[in-house]
Amino acid sequence: MKVVNKGIRKKDAMSLVTGKPVYTDDITQGSYLVVKLLRSPHAHALIEDIDIEKAKNLQGIECILTYKDVPQVRFTTAGQSYPEPSPYDRLILDKRIRCVGDPVAIVAGIDEKTVNKALDRIKVKYNVLEPILDFTKAKDNKIIVHPEDNFKALDSIGADNKRNLCASECTEYGNVEEDFNKCAHVIERTYHTKANNQTMMETFRTATNIDAYGRLNIISSTQVPFHVRRIVANALQIPKSKVRVIKPRIGGGFGAKQSVVSEIFPSVVTIKTGKPAKLIYSRKESFTNGSPRHESEITVKIGADENGIIKVISMHTLWNAGAYGDHGPTTVGLAGHKAMTIYKSMKSFKFDYEVIYSNTMGAGAYRGYGATQGFFALESAVNELAAELNMDPTVLRMNSMLSGEHVGETMPSYFNEVLNSCNLDKCLIRAKEMIDWDRKYPFIDIGNNKVRSVGCAVAMQGSGISDVDVGAVEIRLNDDGFYTLMIGATDMGTGCDTILAQMAAEALDCDFDNVVVHGVDTDLSPYDTGSYASSTTYITGMAVVKACESLRSKIINEGARLIGCLPNEVDFDGEKIYSLNNEKQISLKDIGNESFLGFNNYLTASASQSSPVSPPPFMAGLVELEIDKLTGKIDIIDYVAVVDCGTVINPNLARVQTEGGIVQGIGMALYEDIIFDENGRMVNDSFLQYKIPARNDVGTIRVEFEPSYEPTGPFGAKSIGEIVINTPSPAIANAVYNATKVNIRKLPITSEKIVMGILDIENK
Repeated sequence: MKVVNKGIRKKDAMSLVTGKPVYTDDITQGSYLVVKLLRSPHAHALIEDIDIEKAKNLQGIECILTYKDVPQVRFTTAGQSYPEPSPYDRLILDKRIRCVGDPVAIVAGIDEKTVNKALDRIKVKYNVLEPILDFTKAKDNKIIVHPEDNFKALDSIGADNKRNLCASECTEYGNVEEDFNKCAHVIERTYHTKANNQTMMETFRTATNIDAYGRLNIISSTQVPFHVRRIVANALQIPKSKVRVIKPRIGGGFGAKQSVVSEIFPSVVTIKTGKPAKLIYSRKESFTNGSPRHESEITVKIGADENGIIKVISMHTLWNAGAYGDHGPTTVGLAGHKAMTIYKSMKSFKFDYEVIYSNTMGAGAYRGYGATQGFFALESAVNELAAELNMDPTVLRMNSMLSGEHVGETMPSYFNEVLNSCNLDKCLIRAKEMIDWDRKYPFIDIGNNKVRSVGCAVAMQGSGISDVDVGAVEIRLNDDGFYTLMIGATDMGTGCDTILAQMAAEALDCDFDNVVVHGVDTDLSPYDTGSYASSTTYITGMAVVKACESLRSKIINEGARLIGCLPNEVDFDGEKIYSLNNEKQISLKDIGNESFLGFNNYLTASASQSSPVSPPPFMAGLVELEIDKLTGKIDIIDYVAVVDCGTVINPNLARVQTEGGIVQGIGMALYEDIIFDENGRMVNDSFLQYKIPARNDVGTIRVEFEPSYEPTGPFGAKSIGEIVINTPSPAIANAVYNATKVNIRKLPITSEKIVMGILDIENK
């Protein structure tokens, strides 16, 4: 391959590093009304009265909107394909407050100072209600988060809002109880993960205006432009044909921007006033009213035979939806179906879950999308099983997990999909070599109360959502022979513009720079469900391949016609069409120029792609820690990752994707912890209190690839975006145990927990 599998620099690299105006706020300078939200200080309350008179009379205030001024139609802000599996449980502005920070009023004015002054002058009378903040106690509680009668779910998700139940389901395969009774070894453990914030560099932000045709234009930092169009239109009760969404460059999303967080509020201001409006979330607002990872409590039960081969797994998952159900019914499924599937040796399984409403901040999508919580629980339980059996956890895994030997077999816990590609066994073997596992396991005492230990985990993910996700592209041959690739996929810093251009260049035998990428504008771009669920490389990439094959055929036909040959008498080498029988030829440049002239054919092709399967990528992650047993201080020395993502389209981008995901996973494991006080207010709502890892916190990170070939993917590729975050938490927890014999089952893993655990062991 000439272009694919090459470490080509991102198309937008120089614009980004030189500070060119590419982001939402950069390209929307000028006369925009400043929009801000008055937010509730209470976790649960009813608004009895809002006095806006003193505020709206301020010079420079354009409008103040309350629940009386906006449509009262319920919707979901989850950016998912219609019909959305997330419940319709929101209003733009509601009389009932369900969490601290819920919007109470929308204020728009000429500048920030004026709007802030108006916010201070609004007087709200609340009937403060008792909140339910502990999601483990919220089911069937007397306090009901969503008592409304017009609550609805478009899909059957097991919801019952009068029981605080957002979603529920139970899946069972085989005879679980019988198989547990047959097992020589059974363990049962409960694990707890906390909510985490995506902390993307660019906070939520949206600018809106009315164009010359009377349509609402939305310029927004979003992962899901086409979903934004639908959701905003539904919420505002206007036709979708009246909404246009434009996505500039995004300063990170990691799933946070798969929800419609900021878009609706300036949109309603623009609809009401006819004037351009802009809302930029502060960092505090992004922390306290964004869409963080769901908090979870997961009970895992594993049964194994006398040789430690896993025979049966049961997982019961309790999920904190928070105040709203966005992504709750879908993230929770990955906690079981992705995590359990990796153990092919099991004969039976059970996975049941309940997603519970509480009066805490609503959660949403975050890289890994629920699988991350599931892998922490299951991989930690597998490590605990290995410890009870006095087995090396890597050996236990090799005996039970998916490997190349299972290619062609059905995966019952993965919706009965067939495994077409897998190098997980090679990933684990190589990772052990890289970290020198056999010499370092379980730990080495280096003196002065310090030990160095190793820990391990494996993981899988998916490549798009089978039978749901759609990617579409259009590619055009232009004059002078260059191509324009129109895409609807959203590059949020991952480099999808670049890898899609690489695939197009490979399919058309041209230079990478000969492909110009354009996206995303919902008026111009072909439909794409958006950048989430690790779908872009696999789904949209295959659409690129199909469109390029179609265009290539058209180029051959047109070139043959122009030189007076039949299509089967010519060939195309990417630069020219040439006769196989004589000296006749025509350059691609001339074909392009001719296509804009007279009766010649203008050459363009489009294609869309969906997939009935979602082939899993795989990863082995091994870590070496240094732990001070007196203080509990943890230093990460080395983290090695070996990934099977099929054919690696761009090794440079794949490597930084892996490194970034590992760093985020380390943050989840050791630092990140959204904390609410007794009134439901998030107390660590800035980077001064909310700790994420810096460069000196993550040690050395080393990444390698063990490519398999996925026959359903473009050039054999699978996804990589989410798989890379799943192994750090269980691997680090395992290394902590190997060093101290302390099992920490509630994240984050802190020095205090380690020291207290050591003292508990010593006092027994």
